Amino acid sequence: MRLKPFLLLCCLVCIPSLGVAAEKTVYGLNEYAKLAGIDLEVAAKLDTGAKTASLSARDIKRFKRNGESWVRFYLAIDTAHSHPIERPLARVSKIKRRAGDYDPDEDKNYTARPVIALDICMGSALRSIEVNLTDRSAFQYPLLIGSEALKRFDALVDPSLKYAAGKPACAADAHTAE
Repeated sequence: MRLKPFLLLCCLVCIPSLGVAAEKTVYGLNEYAKLAGIDLEVAAKLDTGAKTASLSARDIKRFKRNGESWVRFYLAIDTAHSHPIERPLARVSKIKRRAGDYDPDEDKNYTARPVIALDICMGSALRSIEVNLTDRSAFQYPLLIGSEALKRFDALVDPSLKYAAGKPACAADAHTAE
């Protein structure tokens, strides 16, 4: 009969966390994401093991505009996206290289990637997240959404689901949540 008090104690410990879970939105391993301002919808992979978000881009060039740092790039998604996109540079991120990606001539075990702020809509949630730019054309998903961005979406990721949030349906005048 000692088991009943132990189970009761376990239940009481778990109850507060249920309130936190109720405020979260459940997303699948993959979701549709609309890139606001670019007017493009892509399939995204939600990756809790990655810290940052990455968008597939090519021909990435940094430049100055009115004394500010900007970046110009092309989406590395398909041939339909042949026009350049320009955004202010938020910062430069240092991404740890994988073992097979290490170049002994460079003597660096990280890659510097430009980071931009981008408004992303998943389901009915519109959030401004930081996205690093890199060529992801070898990967199945052009957008990877990491843990920092997932926090902004108040996300719980269920890897057994795909496209749980449905098609992006953010109001055109919706404000991004902080």
